[in-house]
Amino acid sequence: MNIEPALKALAAALHGEGPAVELSAGPSGETVVRLVQTPGIDDAAVVVRTSGSTGSPKATVLTVEALAASSMATAFALKGEGQWLLALPVQYVAGVQVLVRSLFAGTRPWAMDLSNGFTTDGFTAAALELTDKVRFTSLVPAQLQRLLEEPSADTLAVLRRFNGILLGGGPAPAGLLESARDAGIRVITTYGAAETCGGCVYDGFPLEGVAVRLSEDGRIHLGGATLAACYLDAPGLTEEAFAEEDGVRWYRTNDLGVLDSDGRLTVLGRADDVIITGGVKVSAAHVQAELEKSDGVTAAFVAGVQSAKWGQAVAAYVAVAGASSSGASSGDSSSGADGAAWAEQWRRTLGLIAPKTVLPADELIMLPNGKPDRLAMIERLNALHQGK
Repeated sequence: MNIEPALKALAAALHGEGPAVELSAGPSGETVVRLVQTPGIDDAAVVVRTSGSTGSPKATVLTVEALAASSMATAFALKGEGQWLLALPVQYVAGVQVLVRSLFAGTRPWAMDLSNGFTTDGFTAAALELTDKVRFTSLVPAQLQRLLEEPSADTLAVLRRFNGILLGGGPAPAGLLESARDAGIRVITTYGAAETCGGCVYDGFPLEGVAVRLSEDGRIHLGGATLAACYLDAPGLTEEAFAEEDGVRWYRTNDLGVLDSDGRLTVLGRADDVIITGGVKVSAAHVQAELEKSDGVTAAFVAGVQSAKWGQAVAAYVAVAGASSSGASSGDSSSGADGAAWAEQWRRTLGLIAPKTVLPADELIMLPNGKPDRLAMIERLNALHQGK
């Protein structure tokens, strides 16, 4: 992937010598640079559109000051600045940040070829091109999962050579993190959003200059110097998402969390992931974690679907080796093809919170940035459940 145009435009924006930049990937994998006018925001550097996993994407405006604060805090947390491997699409904040951090550090990033999607061979080949002794990359859980499925010696070797692999974009299954660490891979889980210049909480603790608090209903608020300026041409959405109190500007997330006595944040899931079924409140994130403990299940997505009997019914889209997304019964529950068999198994172990409808597939449906495509999977689960 040729990232020279992106680096040149980003460098100009960060030095105040050009307008804000929005990056995207062309049909052949090339980087497309779009210059964006941001009236009233003189130090705007980057415009990133949110993933759109739950609705229409919003154009998030990131300033030079916010990006610099994020880059500095990241370098401090990682104990150094090094060479970055770009393994994510450039239109998403985690991809943009690989380039931005490299520019602030004065190091040369390397981009893997994503024109045919993310592959283990492509990642391994790109990682072998890195020359700096200090190396970093950013991945999403689905990518790391693929890299650790029967990895070659070369793949394990390049993964172990990274001083840190930032893992974000969604919750990582505990089994995946355990496998990575057992293999000697240095993984740092991250939490954040485009509105916070990407990950701003590492392994549960906020980066330098980042503040975390919980609202009365348990929603996570993130504050500090890394916050976006606004949503472009959307003052109403900006006012709804951002607020300033006692000199601190806050971004109100739609995630629920808890703070331990030592200040560690645990993300429980989205506020709208609470499923009310038959009058009982069920945490989709909790059910997902329980399903992912089952042998053969590599990932799960849990949501509420329309139900005449229950109001909402718990439903699960699960990634199982050898499964078929058709949901047709094969009579072999161990293969994952029989969703009814999985549902019965979990009914026995989880009781009332078990999913009533299960759709097994080879893998979850993902957006281009590696996050689960919630809307697509909910649509399929609703179609399978048929409102029962």
